[in-house]
Amino acid sequence: MEKILIIEDEKDLVTGLKFNLEARNYKVISAYSGEEGLKTALLDKPDLILLDIMLPGKNGYKVCMEIKQKMPDVPIIMLTAKSQEPDIVAGLDMGADDYITKPFGVLELIARIKAALRRSKQGKVVPDIINTGNLEIDFRKYVARKKKKPIELSNREFEIMKYFVEKKNEIVTREDLLNHVWGYESYPNTRTVDTHIAILRQKIEDDPNEPKIIITMHGLGYKYIG
Repeated sequence: MEKILIIEDEKDLVTGLKFNLEARNYKVISAYSGEEGLKTALLDKPDLILLDIMLPGKNGYKVCMEIKQKMPDVPIIMLTAKSQEPDIVAGLDMGADDYITKPFGVLELIARIKAALRRSKQGKVVPDIINTGNLEIDFRKYVARKKKKPIELSNREFEIMKYFVEKKNEIVTREDLLNHVWGYESYPNTRTVDTHIAILRQKIEDDPNEPKIIITMHGLGYKYIG
């Protein structure tokens, strides 16, 4: 299920969008200010963001720019009542992927969302082989080597590494890993992720107590440095 973040201060509009998007099997989260939207985007890692320009506090242009600096691959569609060309250009210059003016039809917005998600998926290509320091992983053959010697990784560990590579230099939460690697929305105890990461580090890190490949972001999750 793809996750969409709506950053918009008009609560009635958010409610309507949420209803229509959830009816089409999207998971929807929301934020009502620029600062809240930025924080939510970085923590929840949505697949797409609908972003209003006129927001309380930090405006949509600044939010867009800051999100794109940290999450360059996430598609952002700007929502605004402004329709003048300079405003459209300004939004695109800040990194927005598309732009739709209010009022807009739901079907048109859905079509734009689908197109943006499709482009985003096409752009994310995990290399067949990665080399990180002394580590080499071949995702085609499911073969791994450390210091040119074979190491045994489970299928789940290969999938964890593949997801980390896809999200290189981004914060990945335990919930992200559960959703994308284990394949369901919730799990009774997210400590299972920590256990898998600890075992994986024993295999791939030179010093598991001082990891250099998968680092812990305290209170947030993990980050693959590569």
